[in-house]
Amino acid sequence: MSEDVVLVSHDGPVAIVTINRPQAMNALSRSVRAGLAAAFRALEADAAVKAIVLTGAGTRAFTAGLDLKELGSEGLGAANAESPADNPVKAIEQTGKPVIGAINGVAITGGFEVALACDVLIGSENARFADTHARVGIMPGWGLSQKLSRLIGPYRARELSLSGNFLDAATAERWGLLNRVVPAEQLLPAAIQLAHDMAGIAPGFSRAYKALINDGYALPFREAMALEATRSTAANAKVSAAEVEAARGAVQARGRQQ
Repeated sequence: MSEDVVLVSHDGPVAIVTINRPQAMNALSRSVRAGLAAAFRALEADAAVKAIVLTGAGTRAFTAGLDLKELGSEGLGAANAESPADNPVKAIEQTGKPVIGAINGVAITGGFEVALACDVLIGSENARFADTHARVGIMPGWGLSQKLSRLIGPYRARELSLSGNFLDAATAERWGLLNRVVPAEQLLPAAIQLAHDMAGIAPGFSRAYKALINDGYALPFREAMALEATRSTAANAKVSAAEVEAARGAVQARGRQQ
């Protein structure tokens, strides 16, 4: 992409994807949306990549959401008419590898939805979240209305979405939206370190376990427990005693190092 609005770098088996429009609060222009979707499809297909970190350039914004200036000239219908292949949230959600969101600044509306597509969220003290869909007068289409209430509860979700108010990093951590908050200069190193920890899991098992968590979370509890039992029985039947013994030693050694 000529503007390099989406950057991809690598730290061994970890890929770092950066939304690179700091002068525009990393707003999700058409080119950014397409670039993000393409980047995640490519990383999903790359066997050398075991985990992914997603962040925004600078310290002000993870992403401020859809580029309202662009939409103001093109109209919302232009975004709705886009190819599903250019949907960044779907591309992130369909990635079988762990995706860690390093929330370096504001994550607003569509940017909030991009954050919620990640598997884990770590924030700097600059992280803030806001759902301004109602204030702009548009309905969410990337999952915010359904995911947020399941993550923080419907009362808190309604407070955020029907006010458009900001949620600061400390409160987001307390509400369970952020896994943890770290100083800004430690954010990317912390996210990359966690990604390396996750990259140490066998890729096929990591993918299957992520799918089990996600698929089960979408079901009522009784059905989710049945799903786990079914998949557990099928998968564990293939594991030999020798494999368990070999893994046990590795786990014990790692535990002594932590």
